[in-house]
Amino acid sequence: MRALKVLVVGMGVLIVAGTVTLVVLLVQRAGGGRGGEMAPRVALDLPAGAQIVSVSGAGERFAVHVRGPAGEWVVLVDARTGRPVGELRPGGAVPTR
Repeated sequence: MRALKVLVVGMGVLIVAGTVTLVVLLVQRAGGGRGGEMAPRVALDLPAGAQIVSVSGAGERFAVHVRGPAGEWVVLVDARTGRPVGELRPGGAVPTR
């Protein structure tokens, strides 16, 4: 009878440990699994006197609104790599760097 009680208590502990493990895994996966990843660093080659006005998300890219001596424009940056993928300039102005 004593062996049966030890067996039942042991199985109860295993059930609780398994449930806790399941909950922890579900919470980690629901968060996207990006717990330890760092965001990529972004280095934009801006002309002298230019400044970043704002940053907005745009799908898998983000848009950086820049204001400088030559006017205003938007630089599109890939969110995964941190590299610029394009620029939007009113009237097709050419940057002066």
